[in-house]
Amino acid sequence: MRNVCHWILASFLLMVSNGTLGQSRNQQLKAKVDSVLSSRYYKTPYDTNYVVRPEGTVTLKLRLNQTGNDFHAKGTVNDIYSKADLSTSHKTTISIAASYRGLSAAVALNPAKMSGAYKDYEFNLNYYSSRVSLDFSYQRSESLAGDVYREDRGEQPMESGDLTLKVVNLAGYYAFNHRHFSYPAAFNQSYIQRRSAGSWLAGISYQGGIIETRDELKARNPNAPTVSIDVGHVGIGGGYAYNWVLGQKWLIHFSLLPTFVVYNRNKMTVNGERKEAQHMRFNMIFNERAAIVYNFSPRYLAGATLVMNNSVFDDDAVVINQNKWRARAFIGLRL
Repeated sequence: MRNVCHWILASFLLMVSNGTLGQSRNQQLKAKVDSVLSSRYYKTPYDTNYVVRPEGTVTLKLRLNQTGNDFHAKGTVNDIYSKADLSTSHKTTISIAASYRGLSAAVALNPAKMSGAYKDYEFNLNYYSSRVSLDFSYQRSESLAGDVYREDRGEQPMESGDLTLKVVNLAGYYAFNHRHFSYPAAFNQSYIQRRSAGSWLAGISYQGGIIETRDELKARNPNAPTVSIDVGHVGIGGGYAYNWVLGQKWLIHFSLLPTFVVYNRNKMTVNGERKEAQHMRFNMIFNERAAIVYNFSPRYLAGATLVMNNSVFDDDAVVINQNKWRARAFIGLRL
């Protein structure tokens, strides 16, 4: 009996020891990760007379977002002139964003999608650092609607569900005055711009995607044209950005990055007849950014941002223009 009691006691002590050891390892791992994040967070690459970290390590934000995309194309295929003027439904979402020591995540809620009234999909990825910033978006839309005109058939209305749009937008920047100017201060508020500063920018842009008519269009209108518009622009260029600080509480940001298209793969196909643009044709992609941020106190903030990508491609064969935008308003709390 004594041996059994000793065995039970030894087993209990071993379980307690293993549990304590496991808990200790988890605590050590958590402390190590927190130490690495803390070191990275407070190791600022900026001149602290101009840019500093905000008080606290956690930022919570409630955001209202809206996006839209307009698309225009025209060209002459086998001596028949065609054009398309189309736009997606505006997507409105409500999101909750959290940031801990510079690492951010967000969860978005789309009331129209929950009710089944909105079936589009969009993914956005934004990276802002002292030197390099990146805006990426992918959109798949079936809400594209408008008109397609063909010279021999006249104007054909396109309703939501008749077309499928798949499009990628990418813009990357390099800020030369990265010691004094901060993109994150304007767009994710992980820094605070203390003094006004601007910077020349170098950048690259890409817009690519495809618009195609769906089988639902032919079922609804057998005489409707079968249309495919394939787009791909690569541009390089430079621009300027400025953060204007007013009264230590207001931050107003404007930036413009025009890029010259150095390669494209634009083509338009109507009823199986294709017309391609010249691959080497210098046109423009414009990337515009604006933001306003107000710090009520070290803990409370609010603001709005606007991100736009506009392409202007004009060729003897195919003319294509895309205007993609995203507007956001937010209120936030720092802890």
